[in-house]
Amino acid sequence: MDVYEAVTSRRAVRGFTDQPVPREVLERVLSAAAWAPSGSNLQPWRAYVLTGRPLAELKKRAGKRVAACDPWDEREYEMYPPTLKSPYHERRAAFGAERYSALAREDWEARQRAAAENWNCFGAPAALFCYIDRDMGRPQWSDVGMYLQTIMLLLRAEGLHSCTQMAWSVYRKTVAEILSPPDDLILFCGMSIGFENVTVPYTRTGRALLDETVTFLDG
Repeated sequence: MDVYEAVTSRRAVRGFTDQPVPREVLERVLSAAAWAPSGSNLQPWRAYVLTGRPLAELKKRAGKRVAACDPWDEREYEMYPPTLKSPYHERRAAFGAERYSALAREDWEARQRAAAENWNCFGAPAALFCYIDRDMGRPQWSDVGMYLQTIMLLLRAEGLHSCTQMAWSVYRKTVAEILSPPDDLILFCGMSIGFENVTVPYTRTGRALLDETVTFLDG
C-alpha cells in the first residue's frame, strides 16, 4: 500500500472484528511511528497499548459507568471552542447528521447506544491511549497529532484500521485505574485498533474542496 492509498483509505472505523492484532505488528508500527516529527525532537507523547485481559477489564469498568449514567470526569482540556464559527459549525453539524443518519432522530436510546460503543472500543481487540505532559504547550500538542496520524497510516499499511477517540478523556479516571499513569500526564485520546468488521454500515464523511482550505500564490 503506497502513502496516497494509506491516507485516502484511513477513516474512523466504528466496527471491528475480534480477530487479535499480533503483538509484533503493533511493535513494528509504534517503532516506526517514533520517527514522527516533533519540535526540537521532544517526542512529547506517551502511549499505552492494551489488549487481552487489561483491555477487557477497562471495557467492563467503562461499561458499568455507562450503564449507571455515571457523570463524566471533568475534562482536562477543551475539545472544541464554546462557539464554533462558520464554516466549522456547519462541518460539525454535517458530520453529526451523517454519523447518526442510520438511526431515527426520535430513537434517542439507539443514538445513546451508538455513542456508548466508544467505551467498548467499537469491539476492537487492541487500544492505544496517548498522553502528553501537562507542562507542554500548543506546539507539542500539535506534535502529538502528527505522531497519532503516523500511527494510523502505518496501521493501514498493515491492513488494520483505527478510530481516535477524544471521548475517552471524560472517562480518564477509569483509564487511569488500569494504566496508573504518572500524575504529570494528561490523557489526550484513545485509539481503537483492529480489523474492520465490514458488515457494520458506515457513511464516509466528505472533505472541503481544495480552494476552501488552500491558497496558492504563484510567482
